[in-house]
Amino acid sequence: MEKTETAEAIEIKAARWVARLDRAGDDPVARADVGHALEAWLGDDVRRRGAYFRAASAWAMLDRASILGRAASGAKDDAFSGGDSSWQEWDDDQFDDEYRRYDQMQVSEVVRPSISRRAAFRWGGGALAASLVAGVTGSAVLGPGTKRDNTGGEVIATRIGEIRRVPLVDGSLASVNTQSQIIVEYKPKERKVALAKGEAWFRVAKNPDRPFVVEAGDVRARAVGTAFSVRKTDEGVTVQVTEGRVAVWRVGDEDNVDYVDAGSRAFVAAVLPQTKISEDPPAINRSLAWRQGELAFDGDTLGEAAQEFNRYNRVQIRIDDPALASEKLVGRFRTDEPDAFARAASTTLDADVQFVGGEIRLYRR
Repeated sequence: MEKTETAEAIEIKAARWVARLDRAGDDPVARADVGHALEAWLGDDVRRRGAYFRAASAWAMLDRASILGRAASGAKDDAFSGGDSSWQEWDDDQFDDEYRRYDQMQVSEVVRPSISRRAAFRWGGGALAASLVAGVTGSAVLGPGTKRDNTGGEVIATRIGEIRRVPLVDGSLASVNTQSQIIVEYKPKERKVALAKGEAWFRVAKNPDRPFVVEAGDVRARAVGTAFSVRKTDEGVTVQVTEGRVAVWRVGDEDNVDYVDAGSRAFVAAVLPQTKISEDPPAINRSLAWRQGELAFDGDTLGEAAQEFNRYNRVQIRIDDPALASEKLVGRFRTDEPDAFARAASTTLDADVQFVGGEIRLYRR
């Protein structure tokens, strides 16, 4: 460890590590090489982990903030957003949607740099590091909703209505849904995430030597490099795979491992021994719309939709009529707009809506 290393020097080096990992792209060999070296660097000084988290969080938001800043000024060029120019086809509504999604991430510091990732690379690592360090004046990951447990694991929690997108040390990404909590712990042979409650989606950085395992009660989901979500409820645990393949099993029954492929979900009931696997890519995409701050329905009942909205809002939707609650609907809505949903539902289902105190009541006309 460099005994004389200043906090500022650590911040700058942390930003350079983030840039190196990003430059590795999707190349598993390059990412593994950078990842191993990064872990060694992080282990030499306890201050480095926090610095890396701050830089990684700023980096994760850099493209989005750059798009928003240029959209507001009317500037457009191909240099930013990693060369992806699809944003140039967006209309004003799409830019507004992007802003709302960015705003909903609940990051403690909003970073709005005037340069892109690619432009920053042309400047060189030093300028990039300086821009990142200057843009972050607090902990975006080790801040509100994040702490350490008594084992040293990172505890990441969300409040009602909050959705967090958190870059992890190994290069993976975690999106944590409303009222959820995960505990991240890295071991020599394993990357472990305990889902204490709620739901989270993970894009896992490839590392065959250290599998990524999510624990939800007595259910385990293991991946090497893929993308999947895990949701824990009183009824059981649901694992949904959006990329690659995930192994799912129950503790004590390791001989019976189920493999879940992209576009499929596995439900492990709390009281039944078997695992139910079903394939339905459109349904999985709808169920994960929360990552963009939305809820999507297609044939869901009004009662089921109301329950979903109630997960995200203190203002609760109440439906006393069982027949009305069983009516089916289709639509896509923002998680933080239960009033707009209720009005749309009342029009579609020929119902009345009342706003009383902290409740939204729907009933037959």
